[in-house]
Amino acid sequence: MALTPQNEDAFFREVDEDLRRDRFAGMARQWGPVAVTVLLVALVLLAGGLWWRSHRAYQAGLVSEALAQPLDQIGNGQPLSDPAALQKIAASPRPGYQAIARLAIAADAVRKGDAKAAAADYGALANDDDVAQPIRDLAQVRMVALQYDTLPPQGVIDRLKAITVPGNAYFASAAEMTANAFLALGRKDRAGALFAAIVRDADAPASIRGRASGMATSLGQAVAPVAGAATLKE
Repeated sequence: MALTPQNEDAFFREVDEDLRRDRFAGMARQWGPVAVTVLLVALVLLAGGLWWRSHRAYQAGLVSEALAQPLDQIGNGQPLSDPAALQKIAASPRPGYQAIARLAIAADAVRKGDAKAAAADYGALANDDDVAQPIRDLAQVRMVALQYDTLPPQGVIDRLKAITVPGNAYFASAAEMTANAFLALGRKDRAGALFAAIVRDADAPASIRGRASGMATSLGQAVAPVAGAATLKE
């Protein structure tokens, strides 16, 4: 008995569906174990990554807590209760915390009156390519400040040249020392221009701007007066 066209279409659709099911079943048998393995590996890697991030955050929190006390002590001019802990952080593999700890160690040497050790610590930081540039600049400024009286004026100028640039976070401090060095060399024009630049730097500390305003005016520079400059003494 012949099938009508409608029945023939239904029959072929059923055959196609059976063939697709057989094909999918075969693919599942062939590739199923591989897909499951890949999925398991991906899940393990994801879980491992999440654990590692959590572990690093936890360890960073511990280091941050360990730094809090010595930084407070140094900020208050107190002796360190546990210098070894700070030395340990300074040798840690975390660059940011390591640099802060090294700065703290140098600052503690200043507190103790050991300018030579402090200058060596700051110098090591300033010349460390693995340390962030702002920290290197800060270390360089502090090292030059400690050695200012023993350095020739041109040495001060050369060491601070890269930092004595408007926009640098430590421009005001570097520019003040550089301007004084120019004065020592008799370069009043260069000194006056730098003092005037400090006065124009709205981000400079008010104390430095106040001193710079007086110096710039005495050197013939026209600068706007700094509010409260007359009462600022350091």
